[in-house]
Amino acid sequence: MTKTVTDSGTDSGPRRFPMLALWAVFGLCVLPEAVLQGADLGLWGGSGGGPQWRSYAYGWGGFWPGLLYDWRPNYRLQPLAMFVTYGFLHVGLLHLAVNMMTLVSLGRAVIDRAGQAGFLWLYAASLLGGALGFGLLTNTSVPMVGASGALFGLMGGVLVWALRDRRREALTLWPVWRAVIGLLALNVVLWVVAGGQLAWQTHLGGCLAGAAMALMLDWQEA
Repeated sequence: MTKTVTDSGTDSGPRRFPMLALWAVFGLCVLPEAVLQGADLGLWGGSGGGPQWRSYAYGWGGFWPGLLYDWRPNYRLQPLAMFVTYGFLHVGLLHLAVNMMTLVSLGRAVIDRAGQAGFLWLYAASLLGGALGFGLLTNTSVPMVGASGALFGLMGGVLVWALRDRRREALTLWPVWRAVIGLLALNVVLWVVAGGQLAWQTHLGGCLAGAAMALMLDWQEA
């Protein structure tokens, strides 16, 4: 990555704000839930505003598999837009908090490896991959929301990089495979705890897309 210098000799551009892309994504995830929480608490939207605002947000921004077939969209571009918008909505503070802690942890690792542009490419590919996985593999009629598809993509990218690095250095690959097994076990546990309401299809699609993009980013740097 190149570095630019202003007339005063101070760093500018990505080096001055090395995590700007990460915090931008963080903010885009937090803002919708903050607005919905305010409506839930009656701070705006009037009486009953919370449920109405959430219903509206999920209805217009969630990923609805039926829109890939014969369902009528709320607006013309919804069947395409939902491949992105679903990833910036959550079902409550706990859902948001867990995802944002994961985002910060994995996002830093990705930026350290691929830079801010690489992070954004990886996040975008994982977001789309998660939606595609859900759309192809689910048979539900309820919407899907949350950033976990993109986050599993970041994890997939980190694991692919670790696998390549350890193979290059002739180190044992067991720690990577152990992490993969742990990831699978975590999905099983979450699926049981959630009573089968876990969008594992999104996790799978995001992880595979993130792994593929991580390989592309590595090849681009080679």
